[in-house]
Amino acid sequence: MTGMTVTEPAGQNYRKLPQYVAALSAAGGALAAGTVLGWTSPTQLALVDNQEYGFEISREAFSWISSAMTLGAAAVCIPIGLLINLIGRKPTMLMLVLPFTIGWTLIIWATSVPMMLIGRVLVGISGGAFCVTAPMYTGEIASKEIRGILGSFFQLMVTIGILFVYAVGHGVNVFTLSIICAVIPIVFGLIFFFMPESPLYLVTKDRTSRATDAIKWLRGDKYDHSAELADLQQQIDEIRSHPVSLAAAMRRRATVRALVISMGLMFFQQTCGINAVIFYTTDIFEAANTGIEAGIATIIVGVMQVVATFVSSIVVDRLGRRILLISSISVMSICTILLGVYFYLKDQDAERVANLGWLPIVSLCVFIIMFSFGFGPVPWLMMGELFASDVKGFAGPIAGTTNWILAFIITKTFPNFVDAMGSGGTFWLFSGFSIVGLVFVFFMVPETKGKSLSEIQDILNRTGQVNHATSATTVSNLSESEVKN
Repeated sequence: MTGMTVTEPAGQNYRKLPQYVAALSAAGGALAAGTVLGWTSPTQLALVDNQEYGFEISREAFSWISSAMTLGAAAVCIPIGLLINLIGRKPTMLMLVLPFTIGWTLIIWATSVPMMLIGRVLVGISGGAFCVTAPMYTGEIASKEIRGILGSFFQLMVTIGILFVYAVGHGVNVFTLSIICAVIPIVFGLIFFFMPESPLYLVTKDRTSRATDAIKWLRGDKYDHSAELADLQQQIDEIRSHPVSLAAAMRRRATVRALVISMGLMFFQQTCGINAVIFYTTDIFEAANTGIEAGIATIIVGVMQVVATFVSSIVVDRLGRRILLISSISVMSICTILLGVYFYLKDQDAERVANLGWLPIVSLCVFIIMFSFGFGPVPWLMMGELFASDVKGFAGPIAGTTNWILAFIITKTFPNFVDAMGSGGTFWLFSGFSIVGLVFVFFMVPETKGKSLSEIQDILNRTGQVNHATSATTVSNLSESEVKN
């Protein structure tokens, strides 16, 4: 139930550091989710080939273990969106520590494939829930000037979690790795316990005194909290004075456009080929005759993801969302075309590409960097910006559910596409999706940099108008009035 934020008066004396602390604390759940996503990469050899846990796990069974978390994540997005409005953002996020802990416990002491599957579904439930709750919470506590960078912390911490598992998993067995992963959500809970609840949620529930305390915690004692509180109360009162059903709210022009945009971004995030590129990482490094073993190759990819996502988080409030998305998917489409050419020629005659080992490795590295720069973090960031408060708890999770369902479908069907079309044809298919995604972003996605969440609703309500501001609006000394519409 986000969808609005106060517009701080120019020259307002407020602190940013507490907002960074709260956003990073919330992103601790994303770190835990990242460990869930990355866990299968360093554990496959030990579980399938070496049978470290003492029972047989076939490659087919392991593929279900790997993808089971996406099913758990998809199933929880909409229920968690409703729960977060009932009991609050903070209690909901703290509650997610429980399924995380139970899930990792089942994985750590698994004695059968079903036990491990149930554990993966449970950690997937928590991981998927954080994909909804963390962006919501961050969008509500952040000042609009830093909402972009704070919103990018989510994807940054996911990539750090993935890299962490790659690195630690390279040096320890599966049992030890799983114990370490299980500790992370517990540490998150201990830290996040001391963070404030969302002021917007508290105002919605008429807890004015607690909302005042939360604003003071986030902005500092010198900040004029009364102005922000009054602004939030006014917006809540406006919604209450014109009550509409959820069905009616979902039919509003702004809501429909926000849903189309957010679901479209999630669709193209998954269909650009990121999972295929990650899947082929080891093969690509081997084809280049680098002598780099598989474990080190995945760590290198993880480092590139973290660095690129970090750079994106720094520049997203300067360059804007559109320029990151457009540049990201444009370059990714070129990379998958080149990968398609390489693997098509290799399938025809491996000798023809014997001296082209550098081509796929360069394409892979550039693809990973550009994905992490734009289409990795920005769709999740914009999901926290586009929806009004009265539909956020339902519409946002729909976009999240779309993402996880697509992740499951693409992960499970990717081998079938390779069998039917060949590796080259499959990469070209992803290129086609990326080109369509580029057109979608250019014509459909508005620029939200420097806009309050209520201003974004105004943009979405305008008939057929998209703010195409990109790098031209990145001049840092624009006045407050120039940034607003």
